[in-house]
Amino acid sequence: MMKNRKWISVILTCMLMAFTVLLSMPPSKAEAAEPTARTPVVFVHGLSGSDSNFAYIKYYLQKQGWTSDELYAIDLPSKQGNQLLNSAAIASFVDDVLSKTGHTKVNIVAHSMGGANSLYYILNRDDASKVDKLITLGGANRLTTSDAPAGVNVTSIYSTSDTIVANYLSILNGANNIRISGVSHIGLIFSSQVNQLIQTALEE
Repeated sequence: MMKNRKWISVILTCMLMAFTVLLSMPPSKAEAAEPTARTPVVFVHGLSGSDSNFAYIKYYLQKQGWTSDELYAIDLPSKQGNQLLNSAAIASFVDDVLSKTGHTKVNIVAHSMGGANSLYYILNRDDASKVDKLITLGGANRLTTSDAPAGVNVTSIYSTSDTIVANYLSILNGANNIRISGVSHIGLIFSSQVNQLIQTALEE
């Protein structure tokens, strides 16, 4: 009986020592993610919107070869478009997407006030270097700036049939401003014509 207890004591001691060694070992560094085939796309919604607003556009892009690992939509904390709150959320979200995809830049597709929030993020969070392309759809862009940010390829798609955001708010100096007609403000995120324009802008 005493002999058995001695062996049990030895085994427990060995297990404790092994566990202590494991705890003292430095954590292994996570391997860097292999870059996805395409630059990841981050979708930014407008007032009272949500990440689900871009389901149709994401479905279209997947049909064109993008994968789900390259398409990310953020659900902004301020549905009223608070620039400080939303730009901070976009900054954190973009960093997370870059970490997951192995890229150093993202492309942003933004609707309505999402355009102004994305521009605020680029201009006021010193993160222009993390954005390759910005595509706005009926963007309230001039609520933030009248000029396209330096170093970012900006495309502004707007519709003469938009009765929510005035066309002049969408137009930016230095951007590729594309005017269409027959598409409502909400219709901009459900339009096959707009989807094709988005694809073209992303592939340029």
